Amino acid sequence: MDIEIATIGGYEEVGRQMTAVRAGDDIVIFDMGLNLSKVLIHDNIQTEGMHSLDLIDMGAIPDDRVMSDLEGDVKAIVPTHGHLDHIGAISKLGHRYDAPVVATPFTCELVEEEVDDEQKFGFDNEIIRMEAGETMSIGDSGQVELEFVNVTHSIIQAINPVLHTPEGAVVYGLDKRMDHTPVIGDPIDMKRFREIGREGNGVLCYIEDCTNANKKGRTPSENVAREHLRDTLYSMEDYDGGIVATTFASHIARVKSLIEFARDIGREPILLGRSMEKYSGTAKRMGVDFPSDVDMVGYRRSIDQTLERIMNDGKENFLPVVTGHQGEPRALLTRMARGETPYQLDNGDKVIFSARVIPEPTNEGQRYQSEKLLGMQGARVYSDIHVSGHLCQEGHYEMLDALQPQHIIPAHQDLSGFSGYVDLASNQGYTLGRDIHVTTNGNIIELV
Repeated sequence: MDIEIATIGGYEEVGRQMTAVRAGDDIVIFDMGLNLSKVLIHDNIQTEGMHSLDLIDMGAIPDDRVMSDLEGDVKAIVPTHGHLDHIGAISKLGHRYDAPVVATPFTCELVEEEVDDEQKFGFDNEIIRMEAGETMSIGDSGQVELEFVNVTHSIIQAINPVLHTPEGAVVYGLDKRMDHTPVIGDPIDMKRFREIGREGNGVLCYIEDCTNANKKGRTPSENVAREHLRDTLYSMEDYDGGIVATTFASHIARVKSLIEFARDIGREPILLGRSMEKYSGTAKRMGVDFPSDVDMVGYRRSIDQTLERIMNDGKENFLPVVTGHQGEPRALLTRMARGETPYQLDNGDKVIFSARVIPEPTNEGQRYQSEKLLGMQGARVYSDIHVSGHLCQEGHYEMLDALQPQHIIPAHQDLSGFSGYVDLASNQGYTLGRDIHVTTNGNIIELV
């Protein structure tokens, strides 16, 4: 059976992920993501009303024209998890393909919300929910099967999809860390990865997330970040001023920890910002292990009214958890730093960044500016109370040992970011140009 891999997006940057695998006449697309930094660099752009061609020209969504060079029919669109760099282009590109979106339930909910907000294109693709550990047949040949393997990441219900073919398995390894003690959900299913590496013809190809491939050591568990956060907030228990926290709105486990520890130190947590309301509200509706009695406020007028109430009732009684961990210009924390909200930061107030900067120049510059503005108002900034959602080098060694793939395609970085992965794979006996395929966006790699 012919096997081809189209590397469409995410092979020159961290963002706008999209990969297609052709097995015979059947094609499966993994991820359709947005490069948010390409949007944020422009003022007041609303992507919901924009045409896909304009977003492609901006470098914000994948240029999927290479799909016309694949001879077959798309049978499924499979986002690995609910981050925008993996689902943010589905509303713009998904309607081009007569294929269902197949994802875990939480990811499906987020895709549906993205589609509901879309203003330019209609979307009538079926959305199919599939749990980690389940499989479904792809195409009519009976020879190709899609499997979801549970992984741990900085969002709940993340999976690595595996396409089983007669030539071996294609494992799409974006995004994950090796967490054996997650705060929410099940540990990474390393047992299943080891089985896949030794079944039938083994693993034909492994497409791997290289975000942290240049970093030595092992990525810690989310429980490490949780204890760091607990220690930080408990140290503020006797502080009688303002405490504000920010983190990834999609990081449900981290938001849950912030809520619990705020209450432990006698403060009322309130989630503020549209994305906070979106992700946490979705988790709450789905019955995820998440506090059900926390206030969530999403719209600007209501947010400002809530901040007025906090100031009137005494900010020492509250802990707002807000958007803006990357210094995004329109996010709530940035507005606070500029003095554009009713919340007044006083000398000595605490601002907790429970997130690291996404390694991209736009984010790095905006986050630097945000922290400087907060400092100018007298705030004490606590940075990087966080653990990454991506494997460092020791995790990559462990995955290669488990899967023993015939071919490797590094992804989710630029060319310099691939270098650490090429080195470690070379140490395991792989050779660049023979079975390590470093590529760019818009290419097709023929494996069989």
